[in-house]
Amino acid sequence: MEMDYVSDFHHSQMDRRPRKRPRFAWDVPQAHAKAQSGLYCGQGLGNRTSIAPSRILRGDPPSLYVNGLTQKGSPPWRNDDKDGHYIFALGENLTSRYKIQRKIGEGTFGQVLECWDRETREMVAIKVVRSIKKYREAAMLEIDVLQLLGKYDRNGSRCVQLRNWFDYRNHICIVFEMLGPSLYDFLRKNNYRAFPVDLVRELGRQLLECVAFIHDLRLIHTDLKPENILFVSPEYIKVPDYKFQTQLPIDGIAYKRLPKSSAIKVIDFGSTANGDQNHSYIVSTRHYRAPEVILGLGWSYPCDMWSVGCILVELCTGEALFQTHENLEHLAMMERVLGPLPQLMLKRVDRHAEKYVRRGILDWPDGATSRDSIRAVMKLPRLQNLVMQHVDHSAGDIIDLLQGLLRYDPSTRLTAHEALRHPFFTRDYYRRF
Repeated sequence: MEMDYVSDFHHSQMDRRPRKRPRFAWDVPQAHAKAQSGLYCGQGLGNRTSIAPSRILRGDPPSLYVNGLTQKGSPPWRNDDKDGHYIFALGENLTSRYKIQRKIGEGTFGQVLECWDRETREMVAIKVVRSIKKYREAAMLEIDVLQLLGKYDRNGSRCVQLRNWFDYRNHICIVFEMLGPSLYDFLRKNNYRAFPVDLVRELGRQLLECVAFIHDLRLIHTDLKPENILFVSPEYIKVPDYKFQTQLPIDGIAYKRLPKSSAIKVIDFGSTANGDQNHSYIVSTRHYRAPEVILGLGWSYPCDMWSVGCILVELCTGEALFQTHENLEHLAMMERVLGPLPQLMLKRVDRHAEKYVRRGILDWPDGATSRDSIRAVMKLPRLQNLVMQHVDHSAGDIIDLLQGLLRYDPSTRLTAHEALRHPFFTRDYYRRF
């Protein structure tokens, strides 16, 4: 069996929809200093060891160290770009402790840099937030949440670990352990081939354990998606894929990748919400957005469970379940895959969603924007048929689980704890991947 190592997968901590919201007074043991311009060290969380394999660099000779820190200083001051992004050069310092190796992600919030931590002698991922007030405020909220999660998840087995944070030249910098590729990156590099159902079972179990942990702390993630779930290790193996022999490479054998370890962690808590409050603003990335969010009915913990259901379907099939960018088309796709939306929900829609409903039912296909939109909906199969096309065994159990996670009515949708007790995870055929 051919062994390989992924060197081009990127750590993607990208919140594409940061939004300004009031900060919450989480029960965090230490209070952080208010973010200000200049260089201020934040809450260091000790020298925890990452589960991910450390990649040690040998570039800095011992003579450069004084009490664990290099004598090299920070680079000359530069103005940010027009959007408030930090401008840097590879090999420069980000404070005297961190040396920038490469950029591994970017988004509306700012950039993610892979850096060498001279103090702990390991690679870390640093989220460098734009120097704009609303993004700085969102970053401080994320730090609050990460500290709370770390307080109750001391082993770092569920959520990404916060290592440190500091304010550098008006940029909030959040230091994380270095992890492997996201589930989305892995699917993409695998030509969007479905994961084996036994691997889906193991990934789903870990994801639900994480969601249960978050919900028990009265938090709602609100942005669960394959991009925000990372493998702990970047290593994978290649195995022959006989289902794709019609797409033969030069050597005559089609291969697919499988992760060497199924361990995962959830990232990106910049949009986390307080579960004790009622919410009505738009959350979640489009493909993983629950119907109650689209219809303006208010949302709570169940919106995360809908996202989990969409993620599991994507892992089973290799493609996002609802590939759309329009609300009405999105709702029509839901009905095509899952059946009609309940009239009680359609009668309670807010004023922004009234245009999607006519005479108590979804205004489809009359309200469609184009024939292409109608065709995109019509080509979708029912959920059962979709899963049966890709799952070779235990299809009945995973279909039943998905039907519980993708219930329209959020009050009857499975909770994370209920889902973990589902036969898909508890039957005798279950085995650790």
